[in-house]
Amino acid sequence: MIDFKPSINFWHDFKSNQTAGAWLFLGSRRSLQIVRPSILQLIVWGILGGSANSLFSWLSTGEVGEFNSQGLISYALWPFIALIVGIFLSQRINNPRLMMVPALLWLVLDTHIALLQSFIQYLGYIDILPYFFYDYLPMIFMVLFVWQSLAVVWVFARELKWPWWERALIVAATLFTLVVWQMSVKAQPIWKVEEMPATFAEDAFYLQSRVLSKALEGIQYGEFAQSHWYFLGIAGAGYQDVFKSEVERIKEQFDTRFGTFGRSLALVNNPATRTKIPLASRTSMDMALRRIGQQMNRESDVLFLYMTSHGLPNQFEMENAPIDLKDVDPKWLKDTLDKSGIRWRVIVISACYSGSFVPALQDDNTLIITASAADRASFGCSNEADYTYFGRAFFDQAMREQSSVRAAFDQAKQTLAQWETAQGFEASEPQWSMGKNMEFMLPQLEQRLFPATDKTGSAAESQSLTVQTR
Repeated sequence: MIDFKPSINFWHDFKSNQTAGAWLFLGSRRSLQIVRPSILQLIVWGILGGSANSLFSWLSTGEVGEFNSQGLISYALWPFIALIVGIFLSQRINNPRLMMVPALLWLVLDTHIALLQSFIQYLGYIDILPYFFYDYLPMIFMVLFVWQSLAVVWVFARELKWPWWERALIVAATLFTLVVWQMSVKAQPIWKVEEMPATFAEDAFYLQSRVLSKALEGIQYGEFAQSHWYFLGIAGAGYQDVFKSEVERIKEQFDTRFGTFGRSLALVNNPATRTKIPLASRTSMDMALRRIGQQMNRESDVLFLYMTSHGLPNQFEMENAPIDLKDVDPKWLKDTLDKSGIRWRVIVISACYSGSFVPALQDDNTLIITASAADRASFGCSNEADYTYFGRAFFDQAMREQSSVRAAFDQAKQTLAQWETAQGFEASEPQWSMGKNMEFMLPQLEQRLFPATDKTGSAAESQSLTVQTR
């Protein structure tokens, strides 16, 4: 027979109920020995449970959702069902205090689980959660939600010594109810972001052709008998601002520090730049590379191609909804570069699995740098960041501190390893691949990026460059 201890005071009962929730999570009947039910405790834990779940829902929307009363009503359904179960059990064993226990225990456990979920969600929001963890989070959250209800059933079934068939029937009914409820309220969270269909404004639609043509016409010839760097930046995924910010900052640094003004171009997918900057697509990349190939001195000029976006093996994402853009693959990029007539190439790709591009792009005249190995992810793509991790380590830090691309890469690789280890990420393992002709040519080309300084510390040439990013 269940014999509940009498209430002492609010805070004592509150702490006892917390402890009972911990034992309930372990599926222990000790929770029924510790719990101190009362109407006040039920109300308080109901408020705390609703608040904790509201917090989790708000964080899940990226802190931009709107309150949805239907979601809160849907949440309240479960403690209400638990209360009905408590009324039934209290009448069955003639113990009035039992009436509130199932709902109270469920709310206590739910509150703590929701707070745990909120903490995990926040870690993901500030981008310090290991990326592989995201694949398992939905399953973990679902298991926790299911268990907090089954735990109540399990504890009461053991305490009241229900026969096995009754336990199995109740557990099956609980699972069925959970699944049906989850499916029905999935679209009704407490905080909800109304999905708006992607649009492409009429003015942007008609302006894009002129914006691209103007950008291409602005690419200048290099001076005769001199080596020049040309810069092309690609921001692939339009739904995160970090890629736009990264390309814009790097292009600015190349123009001001590396002397590429008039010989640089950015292609950006982002809703904010559709009337100002050409969008990034296979078509615009092809046209830009052809134009650069026409304007540059094939024997002495070099292209610095920087691409940043999300990626999969052999896939660089191009997204600018609602336009249906094709992703860039290694073969297409190689063929397009070859058709452009550009001989000397420095290609830097910042994306997950970007190392998969190396085999196809390798040739004697090309240097390839990627943010990750072919089977590894790269990091730092949060919407609030100015740079990805690789962009910041390579451009903003290493290229300002070193006097060669190789030294900058080595420093950036070491910096990334330190950051990833500190945050528990799997090592991204940036890649370096340089053709034999480029090995001899690069030191000459680097003289334009890292010019020698005289004794007074002034640059020997006006095009002194020290690349920064993000």
